[in-house]
Amino acid sequence: MQPAERSRVPRIDPYGFERPEDFDDAAYEKFFSSYLVTLTRRAIKWSRLLQGGGVPRSRTVKRYVRKGVPLEHRARVWMVLSGAQAQMDQNPGYYHQLLQGERNPRLEDAIRTDLNRTFPDNVKFRKTTDPCLQRTLYNVLLAYGHHNQGVGYCQGMNFIAGYLILITNNEEESFWLLDALVGRILPDYYSPAMLGLKTDQEVLGELVRAKLPAVGALMERLGVLWTLLVSRWFICLFVDILPTVLRIWDCLFNEGSKIIFRVALTLIKQHQELILEATSVPDICDKFKQITKGSFVMECHTFMQKIFSEPGSLSMATVAKLRESCRARLLAQG
Repeated sequence: MQPAERSRVPRIDPYGFERPEDFDDAAYEKFFSSYLVTLTRRAIKWSRLLQGGGVPRSRTVKRYVRKGVPLEHRARVWMVLSGAQAQMDQNPGYYHQLLQGERNPRLEDAIRTDLNRTFPDNVKFRKTTDPCLQRTLYNVLLAYGHHNQGVGYCQGMNFIAGYLILITNNEEESFWLLDALVGRILPDYYSPAMLGLKTDQEVLGELVRAKLPAVGALMERLGVLWTLLVSRWFICLFVDILPTVLRIWDCLFNEGSKIIFRVALTLIKQHQELILEATSVPDICDKFKQITKGSFVMECHTFMQKIFSEPGSLSMATVAKLRESCRARLLAQG
């Protein structure tokens, strides 16, 4: 490819991330030129929908969200759909009170340790950038640690909060969205025992056994623990893992945690043949890294359509029932 051709795709994306050296400019341009028409059409529909001021919960909104929220409306839509806006409105000044709260050196040190590790490939988080978002990230995580002392701070939350800051450009909104995720949508994912996270990895295992029995049988035969393969998917909610992460989060804030299972099942089902070639634990770990790359995940529109068709029926009631049995089994194991 000629240098002139390469330069048409900016080296840094709209959120401040540097594109990797092996980034496929040609494939991206080809995809994006056709996708741009869809994005423009969608933006017009959303502007019309939001003219009334609110975001009504309706089948139309659910359909629109599944097709993607335009960047300019994303923060507002996430705030309303997740309940974060209502919490913020009901608690004026609360976020700033948390920042003025009693000092907790242990919490502060834990957060500081992870600041430089958060998005090193994002120019907005570099100390050489002014303003550097590390300070904003520190404030959001510190406030949340004071707000939810049962969780405090846990590795992985830095990526979630960092991403929220990039989308909202607003410290307080990022705090309330983090609270919606950690406190309500994903309970017990980030608590010291991480019971919610461990439970959901087991739930995925049960779903794979039921919907993709060949993969389930391979996992059992090799004695692979799900946590080895998917813990990062769950902890980071696909941040730094899938290029479709924003589209996934659109649905996560609207439809809840079952979206994570839909994404995981779709990735596994789509690459079932590749996974079934694995003959050892390192081999299967490598295959699970491979399935989050390539054209299938790059073409976000097709990918998002697949997550609602490929896994078949998956209600919150089914997920709740599986969580109950998996949680009981984990607690029994001690």
